[in-house]
Amino acid sequence: MPGSSLFSLTVLVTGATSGIGYETARLLAERGARVLVHGRTAEEARAATDRLVSTAGIPAERVCPFGADFSRLDEVEAMAERVVVEHPHLDILVNNAAIAAPERHTVTTDGNELAFQVNFLAHYLLTGLLERALTRVPGSRVGRVVNVSSSLHRTGSIQWSDPNRARRYARLAAYAQSQLALTVFAADPRVTAVSVHPGICETALLPLYGHNGATAADGASHVVRLCDPAVEIVNGAYYDRDERVEPAPAATEERTVKRLNKLADVLVGHSG
Repeated sequence: MPGSSLFSLTVLVTGATSGIGYETARLLAERGARVLVHGRTAEEARAATDRLVSTAGIPAERVCPFGADFSRLDEVEAMAERVVVEHPHLDILVNNAAIAAPERHTVTTDGNELAFQVNFLAHYLLTGLLERALTRVPGSRVGRVVNVSSSLHRTGSIQWSDPNRARRYARLAAYAQSQLALTVFAADPRVTAVSVHPGICETALLPLYGHNGATAADGASHVVRLCDPAVEIVNGAYYDRDERVEPAPAATEERTVKRLNKLADVLVGHSG
């Protein structure tokens, strides 16, 4: 049957309680995957899994809720520990959770600018903590990571000396920096990963783009395609919907990848 290559795979989707994340979880579960549904709180994740069962007709055993507030790195660590214990073999990680940067400069309890932490650093930490589960997939198959990025990464720059933008803050620049970092991170050689711009969709992030968008389900279809082991991917590549295209030049520079990893290691080290 179509999509049978996803049957019985275990997939963690972050930010899966609404928008593209929810639709990604739904499509994956409909195609037979076991989906770990992440939400900011356990209650939000449970509500999303209940909705998948009651309104989308997903079998209850195919969805499992996980809660973690990505503005708190200790919660990311706790969720990763639970995933590894309950699902030691993880086939796919979809790093989708994202927020629009707030109007005013906001710093998390971990000391990081809010959008940079939620959109990138939390995913950097989570991916590293799940690396063993992703590379311990039975047989010859290696797990893959799909980073849900944005075309706005092209407008971004990483402020190496001030990544938290304490000296000069603008919400669109902060958001673009977080998306550029996520796109660069796909080139990390430690895991098999790609990044994807799913198109401009009718989600909570639409105001950042300023015009009409496609449905969240349309965006999710491009994410799900890259999750499918039957679809060959180029490690570290960037996809604009279904088409592989060149990302911003910085995203392909080995020096930038290494520099970003060093920076991220320092910043996630703020977590006690």
